[in-house]
Amino acid sequence: MSFTNSPKQDQKRGIRTFHARQGRISPLTAKTITSHQGSFILDPQAPFDPIATFGATPVIFDIGCGFGEATTAMAAAQPEIAIVAFDVHVRGIARLLQEIDHGNLTNVRALNTDAVSYLNHMVPNDCLDGVRIYFPDPWPKARHNKRRLIQPDFVRLLVSAMKSGATLHCATDWQPYAEHMLKVLTNCSELTNTVQDFAPRPQWRPVTRYESAGIAKGHKIFDLIFRRT
Repeated sequence: MSFTNSPKQDQKRGIRTFHARQGRISPLTAKTITSHQGSFILDPQAPFDPIATFGATPVIFDIGCGFGEATTAMAAAQPEIAIVAFDVHVRGIARLLQEIDHGNLTNVRALNTDAVSYLNHMVPNDCLDGVRIYFPDPWPKARHNKRRLIQPDFVRLLVSAMKSGATLHCATDWQPYAEHMLKVLTNCSELTNTVQDFAPRPQWRPVTRYESAGIAKGHKIFDLIFRRT
């Protein structure tokens, strides 16, 4: 396998793109995680092998899945695709696993790790059919903008893992971040916008928990759908 070899900017500079959350893990969360080890939870220290994991099924990375409601809804509606759902928070992964069990889904796997590091070290080139990043932390304060996940180095890292024709679909309710995303994605020579500027909201994309919160605040929703050339 050929693996990505892109600048490890976040690791070098110690920039964290997510809020750290600490606290006691409940017995139910611990039991859920333990019972799914080796089946629906992928090992973050092992190289990702799409064929061994899913066979010939197209693979989508869902980065920042939260509690997994939207992820599992998409997996249930599209059984012909496989989804690898990332989240750094163990409670979110546990809830995702419970949703997987509730829906009897077989086309979802979970990764409790930082997607930036995993993509840097564990993902082969040209293996993904798509990437979805819905409502990442907007880091609205100017001094925190450097923590935003969608940055040129990270987009190049994503592109190296995507097949030709694969789609990168982002969504946010924070307009300054949406404009930043549009600029970064447009400036990537290996990506082409599927529409002019922002895309209409696809009917198949479920409303996420964070999206609902943004709508309640009167925020406009922005979707961006780019294709790798």
